Amino acid sequence: MLQSPWSRIGMRNLGRHPKRTVLTAMGLAVGFFTSVVLVGWSQGLVNQMVENSTSLVGGQIEIHDAEFRPERSLYNTIGGREGVDLDQLLTRATSDVRVVAAAPRVYAGGLVSSGDATVAGMLMGVDPEREVALSRFLDVLTAGRLPQPGQNELVVGTEMARQLESDIGDEVVVVAPGADGSMGNDLFTLVGTYRTGLVEIDSAFAVLPVQDLQALVVLDESRIHEVVVSTEDPWLAEEVAAVVAATLEGEMPGAAVIPWTELTPAIVEYTALVDVFYFVIIVIVFGLAIFGVANTMLMATYERRREFAVMLAVGTTPRGVVQSVLYEAAALGLFSLALGVAITWPVMVWWHNAPPDLTGLVGDIEMMGSVVSLTMQVEYDMGFTTMVAVALMLTSLGSALYPAFRASRVPPADTLSGL
Repeated sequence: MLQSPWSRIGMRNLGRHPKRTVLTAMGLAVGFFTSVVLVGWSQGLVNQMVENSTSLVGGQIEIHDAEFRPERSLYNTIGGREGVDLDQLLTRATSDVRVVAAAPRVYAGGLVSSGDATVAGMLMGVDPEREVALSRFLDVLTAGRLPQPGQNELVVGTEMARQLESDIGDEVVVVAPGADGSMGNDLFTLVGTYRTGLVEIDSAFAVLPVQDLQALVVLDESRIHEVVVSTEDPWLAEEVAAVVAATLEGEMPGAAVIPWTELTPAIVEYTALVDVFYFVIIVIVFGLAIFGVANTMLMATYERRREFAVMLAVGTTPRGVVQSVLYEAAALGLFSLALGVAITWPVMVWWHNAPPDLTGLVGDIEMMGSVVSLTMQVEYDMGFTTMVAVALMLTSLGSALYPAFRASRVPPADTLSGL
């Protein structure tokens, strides 16, 4: 097909006006660059938002009693009053190779006091070693260290520490209602502070070892509120949750295995909206480009009208004329695509591996319960890139349809006689 005379004629015609050809190709190439980079950057922001919302404090999957959410009642522990074999549960939760980590948690509402200052908040009992492997908010403390089990130690958010006017080494009083109806209270030492960037967390969550919180609120060691699971890819959460649920079925009645997509549906809806926006980008960018390409093809066919007249006069069919113009448009599209890839690929590789960080200019941005750093990191999306390449070729060919039709309708006698 590429060896037909019409293909040779079409590709030869691109060299007649090299400046015009290059300028037109640059227009399509810039459209390709804009679409791919803009969507890559947007995808990077979405991935960062999903990653932060699922790995900063929460996980990709939660295992808890079916009645635990949304009230988070102190009494709704996995397995009810009988509790659960935690080691067995953690083993089953991590049986899938796509699971990175799993950690138990216990929650209780309470008061944290220091001197004359009192803050109401959520007490979170964790296994420090497992928690660090699961989430990120305790990875790098702003000050101090992680609490040690059995030492009556805790860490709080920087905002809570500010409100309590407390520093590392200070003692605070923690008061919380117990599961047996009593009022638990004890003296704890502040050994560290963390910062997530989310005020609602930094001002309200006090973190202490799970055994210490269970002792404070009179819960047996077998009674925990949830096991949080982290997967290697947040978008695998639904599949992994189904596998874990099947593993636990019959063994732990009443336990619910919930992926993050059900816990934070707003983010899922936002990503779906962004996906629709990607198509809008293609329509806008190449919808504008089509006029420029059509103008170029009209000029090219107008300048060659005597050539087309000779071709028709010696027996070329109108279809052959149309084919020569379309082959020229296809060659222009391929040249534009090659040029677009040449200018896009290095930028994509650079911005993916060493993205410019604009956080210093605007700071962290809070979006839908997640902290997003404004960086220019882009993500590769080969599916969308292929779609843009197809759109570029269709734009080039579509722009040539009318000029090709006009060229095939040139009257040979009138054109050659100069009329």
